[in-house]
Amino acid sequence: MKTQKIIYYVATGLLSMLMLFSAGMYILNNAEVSGMFTNFGYPTYIIYPLAIAKILGVIAIWQTKSQVLKEWAYAGFFFDLILAFFAHYMISDGEQGASIAGMVFLMTSYYLGKKIASN
Repeated sequence: MKTQKIIYYVATGLLSMLMLFSAGMYILNNAEVSGMFTNFGYPTYIIYPLAIAKILGVIAIWQTKSQVLKEWAYAGFFFDLILAFFAHYMISDGEQGASIAGMVFLMTSYYLGKKIASN
């Protein structure tokens, strides 16, 4: 059980760092991110709301009061990572590795979080 908790906290921490780094890039390096979103075919007006959603999602997965909110945050991260993977894949820029790593962190964190909560 202790090993599972350690893996859960590491995976959740790495997922959180990935999402916060991404949100930071969206806010602090908006010109470069706008260019990437244009290449993906995504509208650039979603950059700031997506950054805010990522920050709020990180807060939601670490809080312990609302399981429903935590589920929605994991679902949002899942869709974000899937869309990021396919956006990078479709334009063949070779940058989909972070999305794959994020998905591994997400699935590990979600699965072990459920397992630990049930014990």
